[in-house]
Amino acid sequence: MLSKCPAHTDGKLKTAPMLKFPALRSLITLTGASILLVACSPAISGTTAESVELMVLGAASTRVVNEELAELSGHHLEFINAGSSTLVQQLTDGSPGDVLLTADRAVMDSAVESGVVADPVAFATNSMVMVVPAGNPAGITGVDDSLTEANVVLCDPQVPCGRVAAEIIGNQGYQVEAVSLEHSVADALGKVTSGEADAGWVYRSDAQAAGDAVEVIDIPGAGEVPNTLYAAVTADSTHPDQAAELVELIRGADMAAVWQDNGFTPTS
Repeated sequence: MLSKCPAHTDGKLKTAPMLKFPALRSLITLTGASILLVACSPAISGTTAESVELMVLGAASTRVVNEELAELSGHHLEFINAGSSTLVQQLTDGSPGDVLLTADRAVMDSAVESGVVADPVAFATNSMVMVVPAGNPAGITGVDDSLTEANVVLCDPQVPCGRVAAEIIGNQGYQVEAVSLEHSVADALGKVTSGEADAGWVYRSDAQAAGDAVEVIDIPGAGEVPNTLYAAVTADSTHPDQAAELVELIRGADMAAVWQDNGFTPTS
């Protein structure tokens, strides 16, 4: 899904330039809605002549803070939001980017091992809940027998939200059969809000962002399996100093309230 928002750099809508890279064009064709490309640079009162354009490759769950991060940064930010593994693969394939945000340590570790980032830092944690469409048409009551005949969507275990779900299921001995395994938490949420699924397991921050479109059901044991989000400057950043400043902002006090307001728990 390609989304645009006002950039305010020249009074025109600005589309993120990654579309000119063949690798990304192919990836968008293959993954469809699992990638959200956003060029989002709100007017920033503190912008100076030293402001630069930075591309943030953010885990799908972090899309909810794009606008506020752009406003606080003092730079013109462009965002690519997708599953964490997809973002690391983009960097490995040579696509540009300045800052990587992943939804867990395992994916960030793989990025470090691939040499596309270095020195990651934790900035927030998240936890998983179950969501159902508004009105709960399937009558889901919890992680119980009400799921037996329900269409439930989970994330693929190859991505952080899927690994968290699998760990919770294993720890608690739940019997949950998914009708589909999604490549990002945004896709899992989308199946629920569209009515294609009766229930889905998503991060608490995604459930909060969905508002009245969903109802939230707590998953017993989910609090014991939080996922920690990490940020790092990419190895090929065109503006490494400014990217490092952005990482400090992401994990700092100014953004802590933003993370908190959007359903995350900041580490700072």
